Amino acid sequence: MIAETVCSAVAAAGLGIAAVTAYRKRFLAATRIAAYSLVPLGLVMTGVVDWLADTAFSPTAWAGFCVLGLSWVLFSTTRAVERRRGGTRKERRAARGTQQEPVAPAASAPSLGPAVRTPAERPAGKTRATESAKDDFSDIEAILKKHGI
Repeated sequence: MIAETVCSAVAAAGLGIAAVTAYRKRFLAATRIAAYSLVPLGLVMTGVVDWLADTAFSPTAWAGFCVLGLSWVLFSTTRAVERRRGGTRKERRAARGTQQEPVAPAASAPSLGPAVRTPAERPAGKTRATESAKDDFSDIEAILKKHGI
């Protein structure tokens, strides 16, 4: 009963403010204020305020909201884990069975060893500039393979 009285008073005050605003020849603002002030009155007349008041003081309703919240947390957790793992169990199993090599078999292997080689490890006949250029390209190739390109 108190909620209905408060909502009716808010609506009446809002309509009064809208009338003053319209008197000042600000009709667009007055119309907007009137629209906002009629919302609480409409909620009282449709019974939404009674339903909200009954829900706010009902332990069963709050338990229902807690169950809905728990359900939402479980759904979002499973979805996050599924995204991290890469899909559902069926999708992962199918992907394992049809896995193909990301690069051609004849492609050279990336340089995963140390970047600096000792003079004994260098093949004869190659210069230092040629070797460093090859290392640079193999590093780039390793980065591209890492990102699946």
